[in-house]
Amino acid sequence: MRSVPRGVGGRSRGLARGAGAAAAGAVLIVGLTSASAAPGHPGLPGTPVLPGVRAVLPGPGGQGAGAQPGTPAGASFSRIIIPDLLIVQPSGLTAAQMAGLRGIGGVRSMITFDGAQISVAGRQASVIGVDPARFRSWVPLATGADQRLWTALAAGQFVESSGAAGLPALRRGASYQFTGAAAVRLGYAGPARIGIAGVDLLVNQSVSAKLGLVRQVAALISAPGTSIATLTAQVRRVLGAGARVVDLRDGSLPVFTAKPGQIGNYLQLFQASAARYCPAMSWTVLAAIGQIESADGQNMGPSSAGALGPMQFLPSTWAEWGIDGFGPAGPPDIMNPMDAVPSAARLLCADGAASGTQAGLRTAIFAYNHADWYVSEVLALAARYAAEYP
Repeated sequence: MRSVPRGVGGRSRGLARGAGAAAAGAVLIVGLTSASAAPGHPGLPGTPVLPGVRAVLPGPGGQGAGAQPGTPAGASFSRIIIPDLLIVQPSGLTAAQMAGLRGIGGVRSMITFDGAQISVAGRQASVIGVDPARFRSWVPLATGADQRLWTALAAGQFVESSGAAGLPALRRGASYQFTGAAAVRLGYAGPARIGIAGVDLLVNQSVSAKLGLVRQVAALISAPGTSIATLTAQVRRVLGAGARVVDLRDGSLPVFTAKPGQIGNYLQLFQASAARYCPAMSWTVLAAIGQIESADGQNMGPSSAGALGPMQFLPSTWAEWGIDGFGPAGPPDIMNPMDAVPSAARLLCADGAASGTQAGLRTAIFAYNHADWYVSEVLALAARYAAEYP
């Protein structure tokens, strides 16, 4: 095994509104639909601009820059989590049910959030209540990286989900009345793509409690190493027939064929490396591995196994496969992404990705890190990059 993975990724999901009893006169969200893929964005979240051909260096202790003492809740973002299932429990998940879900074999991450339909500015709206610091890792990539948005949400403002229907035109900076168990006036932080169809607005959990939203009405689960059929059956055993469950796995991967221009960020580096060193492989695979291994250079190691750099190579593997890539002429630098990313592309190509087949790609990723869950996690995150950055 060449590396120790660092994190996981996010994907589209769906939660539509329905009817049912809820606390303090709010109407519970119970239906489900899938959210569609969204337009691309100019750069990957959390990826610094590469200063020429110099390496992106780790911070003190080998760690990348993160939240500093006194940073507001929800102000840091380095981890992407890919959900495999969305669950909606109309009456709210109990402590025993949540423990049962977390205890399912293969579940690596789970998050719950509140939800209900209440009156906003005199109209009915689907509102969910989230922990901003945790929930931002589960949303579309560009949204998760929007620092201003999550700081405002943590401070008590609300966010509109892009595509929300039936609401009046909202003006950023203005305040609006929310009426549930209590009437609360909230400032509008602006719109964002949340990736949950049928959700109109987001508030934080402190506001959610005041409004009387249904506690823990829904959950997202990440279990990359388990088949959807097995995972769904296990969820049903825990929750019974009353819960709604949606499969969130999807995605085919694009191959980058354009000639690379000047490389100024990780997005361009992933694309250029795949195009030059493994043309049959999607650049999104490199992007997924870079995020999982080091959060795109934020954690350069050493890992517990001794792996180093943005792509987490063992020094012995680097000695065999490291190249200077797009870096300066001279000995390849394991800590320099301009060398490490092309080297990873070359290694993956040799291990099976050159075939251009799904089987070959899975073989190559497994060779990079010998774990079936890792293969599933990389492919799932790659599919999200494909949707966000076509």
